[in-house]
Amino acid sequence: MNERENDQESLIINEVQLLLAEKRTSLATLRTGIAVLILPLSVMSLLIATSRYYDVVQVMPLIVPVIVLCAALTLLGSYLIIRAIIRLRHHDQHILSLKRKHSKIAEFME
Repeated sequence: MNERENDQESLIINEVQLLLAEKRTSLATLRTGIAVLILPLSVMSLLIATSRYYDVVQVMPLIVPVIVLCAALTLLGSYLIIRAIIRLRHHDQHILSLKRKHSKIAEFME
């Protein structure tokens, strides 16, 4: 019986390790989403700060694609951030349920 309990404990520990690895991946996705979201904000700030040096009507063929690209990057960054937060919450809930189910793991985790 002791060997079976050890196998079950190691299986549970491996499952928690897998969930923590998935959580790290979600955190990396969150970090990437934040970086992608900041880029359009920086570009738009630069365009606004330098707007007195150019006439918007003359550079319209250049500004329109930049604004479209900034909008696409904003959507992509928002999607990555929202997806990462949802996945993080899912992993946290799953880890919490494992902690409740198996008291031996709970003493090792906060």
